Amino acid sequence: MLYIIIGSVVALILFYFLTTYNRLITARNRVRNQKSQIDIELKKRLDLIPNLVAIVKGYAEHEKSTLEDVMNARSACASASTSTAQALSADNALTDALSKVYTLSESYTELKADTNFLNLQSELSNIEKKIAFSRQFYNDAVNKVNNKIEMFPSNIVAKIFKFDKETYFDAIDFDGKNVSFNFKRNCPTCGAACTNDSNRCQYCRSPL
Repeated sequence: MLYIIIGSVVALILFYFLTTYNRLITARNRVRNQKSQIDIELKKRLDLIPNLVAIVKGYAEHEKSTLEDVMNARSACASASTSTAQALSADNALTDALSKVYTLSESYTELKADTNFLNLQSELSNIEKKIAFSRQFYNDAVNKVNNKIEMFPSNIVAKIFKFDKETYFDAIDFDGKNVSFNFKRNCPTCGAACTNDSNRCQYCRSPL
C-alpha cells in the first residue's frame, strides 16, 4: 500500500511537471509569435521610409541632417539584434526621427499637398496603429508567461528548465511628449487642414 501511495505521489508530481513545462512552452511560443507580428509591421515601415525620405528631399533638400537622422535610425533598426530591449530602443529612435520629418513637413506647403507624400503618411499611420495593437497583444502574452515564471509552484519548473522572463514593449515617450501620428491633409473643397483618419473632411465632410 505504501508503495502505491508513493508511486501515485511521484506520478502526480511528474504529471504536474510535464503539464507545467508544456504550458510554459506554449506561453513562450505565443510571445514569440506576437513578436513576429510586430516584426512584420516594422519591416513594412522600413520599406516605406526610403520613399518618404526621397519625396521630402525633393521639397526640402537643405534639411539634410533631419533626413540623414531618419536613414541612420532606419539602418540601426534594420540591424538591431534579436534582443527585445535593443530592438525596442532602435525602434523608438526611428519613431523619434520620423516625428521630426512630419513636423518639418508643416513648413512646406507643396510637400503637404503632395499626393505621394500624403499616401505614405497614411500608410505609415496605419502601420503605426497595427504596431501599437501588436505590442499590446505581445505585452499580454509576456505578462502571462512572466506570471507563470514568477508564481509558485510553476516557478520551480521554470527555474529547473531555465525559462527567462520576457521583456515588455513599453510605451514610447520622448521628452515627456507623446509622439503623434495624426497627419494633416488639406481638404480640396474647403481647404481645411484635417487631422482625422477618415476619408472625409472633418469640417465639410467632403471626400479627401
